[in-house]
Amino acid sequence: MMKIKVTVNGLEYERDVAEHRTLLHFIRDDLGLSGTKEGCGMGECGACTVFLNGKVVNACLVLAAEADGASIETIEGQAGSFGLSDIQKAFEKNHAVQCGFCTPGMVMSVKELLRHNGKPTPEAIKEAIEGNFCRCTGYTQIIEAVLDLTGQGDLKGELKHV
Repeated sequence: MMKIKVTVNGLEYERDVAEHRTLLHFIRDDLGLSGTKEGCGMGECGACTVFLNGKVVNACLVLAAEADGASIETIEGQAGSFGLSDIQKAFEKNHAVQCGFCTPGMVMSVKELLRHNGKPTPEAIKEAIEGNFCRCTGYTQIIEAVLDLTGQGDLKGELKHV
């Protein structure tokens, strides 16, 4: 066991963790933040996407011990005191949330995209979310939500088959 200190969604935590414990299980089990999901456990599905020191990572591939001293942002950090974030509102408006399992990872990936590209093309959106699997929406509504959010709803017609 080792003691780690992290800041998660602006709150500081200090916990003892086993050296083999993943950041995913630390976030979910030790901190009780269940929005970050475990899908594949191998970094392939994107359900566990979080920001670690400002970079997008798959929490299932990072050891909690590696996050010692880090700043972590999870899906719970997206909604503010005034409700859902703009990305979450766009997902809701465009029916981009079906079962919701992939949604936390999708929102985090879209946030990363929009930090670097305020007017992404449909192709750029597809590339940004390609590491996130969704079995319900077929991705079209997710892409439409991003286009709507960025004021590019007129590009929705370009979505033939995702």
